[in-house]
Amino acid sequence: MFSQRLDEIEQTYTSIEEQLSDPEVLADHARFIELSKRYAELGDVVRSYRALKATRGDLAAGRQLLKEERSGEGRAMLEDELRGAQERIDQLESELKQALAPHDPSDQKDVIVEVRAGTGGDEAALFAGDLYRMYARWAEQHGYKVEILSQSLSDLDGGFKEVVFAVKGRGAYSMLKFEAGVHRVQRVPVTESQGRIHTSAAGVNVLPEAEEVDVQLDPADLKIDVYRSTGPGGQSVNTTDSAVRITHLPTGIVVAMQDEKSQIQNREKAMRVLRARLLDKAIADQQAQLAAERRSQVRSLDRSERIRTYNFPQDRVTDHRIGLSVGDLGGVLMGKGLDRIIDELASRERQSQLEGVDSGAQG
Repeated sequence: MFSQRLDEIEQTYTSIEEQLSDPEVLADHARFIELSKRYAELGDVVRSYRALKATRGDLAAGRQLLKEERSGEGRAMLEDELRGAQERIDQLESELKQALAPHDPSDQKDVIVEVRAGTGGDEAALFAGDLYRMYARWAEQHGYKVEILSQSLSDLDGGFKEVVFAVKGRGAYSMLKFEAGVHRVQRVPVTESQGRIHTSAAGVNVLPEAEEVDVQLDPADLKIDVYRSTGPGGQSVNTTDSAVRITHLPTGIVVAMQDEKSQIQNREKAMRVLRARLLDKAIADQQAQLAAERRSQVRSLDRSERIRTYNFPQDRVTDHRIGLSVGDLGGVLMGKGLDRIIDELASRERQSQLEGVDSGAQG
């Protein structure tokens, strides 16, 4: 089963290689980009598989020579070479099992993150701000670029009713996808005079940023309204109709942008968010059709599920999906401490995926 899947991948790789030199494909820009991406994705697997086959051939030839070798020195040399070949085979097989593990096709994409204040009033808005800054610091530490797409500030400094931002860089979605869900905070709010601990919440939505080739939008499906931008409290911030609201009629998804002074820029940002939400919906619809056993513990499809609690009195962050608690809550909010949680979630996911590959290889 393992070799059969690798043979199929190699055949697909060779076929794509031939198609990329076809004049008709070269003339079709979208098709060429799609095939080029697929060719690059398969390249490492095919190269490793070809190296595996070559090393297996060397091992078989070496074993035959060992049967014919009579001198002790020659046999010792051959046995050493055979051990090296077997170690190389074991390494390549391990790498290929990991490569064949089911993976999210969106993993290498940029990501759009939406953080919204939930229950808890002003304190929830401040917590939403804390989460945004945590992700922004984490992204900066990993060399990713952060771009705020829209924001709605709360009455208290540092708080957000809602903030939508992009994190741009290879693999951003593969790391931040685990953050989707409801985050809960337990602490004494700055507005609390009695020193009582309050519980508040904020919702995080994580969307792979869609490219035009991922989501085809029919202009007839879009209702685009323009209106005058307004600031906090409803006051006008400019005198032109620069704000844009786009409604995707088939799904009812609505995206509004007004942060930019230019209608064109607001429209461009709104389209980016709309594509991301439509891609996310398509992925969710597809996943909903799969058997329940394919839904892993660390990637719950229920976005409303409480996933993590930030307990200030106990200086502890607990991820409820995997039962992991870590100290140094301040370090987590500074971004650096977040890696331990994300790495453990990613490790659990990979372990589950590799178990599926091992069972397939044995079948």
